[in-house]
Amino acid sequence: MEPLGPGAGGAESLLGELAGLVQDVVRTSSWWERRGVDCAILALSFFVLPAGFLCLRSENVLVFGVGIAILGVSHYTLSVKGSHLATHGALTESKLWNKIWLLFFVEVCTGFTSEYATYGHVKMHHGYTNVVGLGDSSTWKLPFLNRYVYMLLAPFLVPIITPLVALDRLRTVEPRAALRTLALIALGLYSQYWLLLNVSGFQSAGSALGCMLLTRSLLAHPYLHVNIFQHIGLPMFSLDKKPLRIHMMSLGVLNLPRMPLLDWAFGHSLISCHVEHHLFPKLSDNMCLKVKPVVSRFLREKQLPYNEDSYLARFQLFLRRYEELLVQAPPITELVGLQ
Repeated sequence: MEPLGPGAGGAESLLGELAGLVQDVVRTSSWWERRGVDCAILALSFFVLPAGFLCLRSENVLVFGVGIAILGVSHYTLSVKGSHLATHGALTESKLWNKIWLLFFVEVCTGFTSEYATYGHVKMHHGYTNVVGLGDSSTWKLPFLNRYVYMLLAPFLVPIITPLVALDRLRTVEPRAALRTLALIALGLYSQYWLLLNVSGFQSAGSALGCMLLTRSLLAHPYLHVNIFQHIGLPMFSLDKKPLRIHMMSLGVLNLPRMPLLDWAFGHSLISCHVEHHLFPKLSDNMCLKVKPVVSRFLREKQLPYNEDSYLARFQLFLRRYEELLVQAPPITELVGLQ
């Protein structure tokens, strides 16, 4: 592979130069731009929930469908966008409030353990992005499934698998944290179940549980797809020969185009600003969007990769090369001139 940039000293200098440009944008931004926009989206998603539960009381199919859409989109906004921002400490500068939001979004809304979410996502995935066996998104691989089952049917199981994986992970945390997580996960699941019975008017446990599965799997397909589209299939590195940060993130991360529904529910940092997010993970979704022109222009001027592709193109790629990308071990990329 041809050299893509300077050596270690030059790479550190490049990252420092880019960080300075980004910080200039952050310093001149208001609180509303830095945190307010995303906090408002999360607040709106929470406060619209009663309307969703009430819509499910209607016998009108259209109104009922609106209720499903409200609950489904709100669930993913709180569980994906909220959890992601809280995990990175991007919602508030207060450590206490960030801990509270982390527990609420990850454990109550998502049904997962906050300790493992922080460890697996922040420490491993961000610390070792595309390093094989550490941060290479391999937790999303299910090699025993064929391509069509994985891409089209497996996402429906995400709402069921998530709390089950959380229960398994609780074996590795201290008992007090495990009890807290169990209580908060139970609170999140039971509160939705209770509201469906007592507010939405569902007559049986089966129908309420079925509605829970439907709303919690409404955006499960793009959720699973996004988690593999933006890293797998890009250069992979070994731990002893991984490039420095700016090269690792420019080579191993990909942006998808703007998509209003996914921008709202998942956040810009998981869709069209994933490169920016991996370079500056503490920025909020709105700030990632604001610094995107600065980051993309800088990387292109320095002749570094800035990976972008469409959702459809990535979907077709993974169907075509499923065995290579999601079943077999990924090949290590040799980066001549970067070490």
